[in-house]
Amino acid sequence: MSELPYAIPPSDAWRQTHLGRLLGHAMRQFDARVLQLMARDVAVPLALSNLAARDQVSAAHIHITRHLSLAGDRITDLAERAGMSKQAMADLVDQCVAWGLVTRESDPHDRRARRVCFTPTGLDWLQAFHDAVAQAEAEFVESVGQDVATVVQIGLEAYAGDSGTLA
Repeated sequence: MSELPYAIPPSDAWRQTHLGRLLGHAMRQFDARVLQLMARDVAVPLALSNLAARDQVSAAHIHITRHLSLAGDRITDLAERAGMSKQAMADLVDQCVAWGLVTRESDPHDRRARRVCFTPTGLDWLQAFHDAVAQAEAEFVESVGQDVATVVQIGLEAYAGDSGTLA
């Protein structure tokens, strides 16, 4: 039997349980729960609730909800905050415009530029997002206990630094 030019790790279980993978799973689970709660929220317009219930609204659409400032933003800035390409964000904005969540308006500081802004329906959606996030966080605390939830939050805030705040 010939020797391999590299060492074979004794186990590859670490690939399924490392911190990055666990964080990714937790975020997907959290976002899925938020969307599920939003689909059931009576304050969400029925058409949007139906889209969310049929998994037509994805975690990617939550990027707009999560990152769009109340004053509105250029697509470039929104994409940067969400960690997406400008083209991918423009596609999401197009869908959200069609759903009545946002509009594109002239930028008062640059006539050539356009800003993405919440519509009144979008603000209702944002409130439903807020309520769903609060409930999902409460469910997390109930699941792991207040002490663990506090440590997790402090640890994630320290690890993420300023990357989690709106500019």
